[in-house]
Amino acid sequence: MIDFSLTLEQRILQTKARDFAQREIIPIVQIIEEFNNPQIEPWDFCQNVFYKGAELGFTSLLVPKEYGGLGRKCVDLVLILEELGAADTSIACSYFNLTAAMSLFVTRAGTNEQQKRILSHLRAGQPQLYSAAESEPNVATSDLFCPLPDAKIGIKTFAQRDGDAYILNGQKSSLVTNVGIADAYFIIARTDLDKPLRESMSIFYVPADTPGLKFGKRTEMIGWKTSHHAPIHLDNVRVPAENLLGQEGEAAKLLMLLPEVAIGLAASYVGLARAAYEYALDYAKKRVSWGRPIIEHQAVALKLADMMINTQAARLTVWEAANTADTDPQLAAMVKAPAAKTFAVDVAIKNAQTAVEILGGYGVTKESQAGKFLADACIGYSCDFTREVLRLGLVSCL
Repeated sequence: MIDFSLTLEQRILQTKARDFAQREIIPIVQIIEEFNNPQIEPWDFCQNVFYKGAELGFTSLLVPKEYGGLGRKCVDLVLILEELGAADTSIACSYFNLTAAMSLFVTRAGTNEQQKRILSHLRAGQPQLYSAAESEPNVATSDLFCPLPDAKIGIKTFAQRDGDAYILNGQKSSLVTNVGIADAYFIIARTDLDKPLRESMSIFYVPADTPGLKFGKRTEMIGWKTSHHAPIHLDNVRVPAENLLGQEGEAAKLLMLLPEVAIGLAASYVGLARAAYEYALDYAKKRVSWGRPIIEHQAVALKLADMMINTQAARLTVWEAANTADTDPQLAAMVKAPAAKTFAVDVAIKNAQTAVEILGGYGVTKESQAGKFLADACIGYSCDFTREVLRLGLVSCL
């Protein structure tokens, strides 16, 4: 028997996240959107929100209790992220999902010593924001999926072994999340330039105050106004060998242990899809045309019905992926997570576009949220790989 009902504990968690999003996130988003000034640093407004969410356990939800986390499941995480995503997808993805996933990654890929050291802040009650640096300028991130055994293909950042440390040199693209505001970075670099990418990628834990780690100007995007993305320059960054997660060349294999990144992102986009639907529904009930609310016109009613159906379908796809992550991580990483991410983003884009259509002229004004929904939704298209790359990867697993 298939049971989609939530436990009492999960409903309480969901309500807690919804109340937090309404009370803490939405007011901050309104301030940043109203200013609409690229000179404003969103983190100045979002930092306190992140800390409050971390205190509620949103970033340590998946970490085992022995390391100071809550020891919950991926299904619990997606309940939270849908609520946060409904308030603002950018905050949900950039600050909460990424940090929660990378905290979990340490427990799966790190040694006992690394787990205790890197996650010590949890027991101390001192939240840390994480960044994961993979993409590079002039190097397609989709190279990770390239099956060709050509060592020239892929990222160029190089980690040279030097005694009990590694010296990192290279650049990461202007699209890396939380650059310049994170407390620590998980940086992917090559440890052997003569081997194909999948055999030579390694991942390093690098605290933000490490000498030689330099950050560029914040990247302004069409959406995700509350986030912070910027390039990283690595100039002879000396990283202790004890900060190498796993063995040399194991990054590709280790990252397959983390389907929660894509699943959490997908859950955030279900939240956006739901928010766009609810916003359009509310407008359609109030806006009058030909003497009656426009929801009573079939053309509008059918659009709203499709928005509701698509949102429900995306949610169930994400829930299944989350359940699989808890029971069969490899299947989740190879199939369920990319499928959920692709579908949820597609639904979010479609719902946002439909919301713009239902609002008519108001849909393209700044006073309406429909345009924000659409801009935020479109960023999900290429975030964490494009839908085309993810679909090609899915086909290879069938």
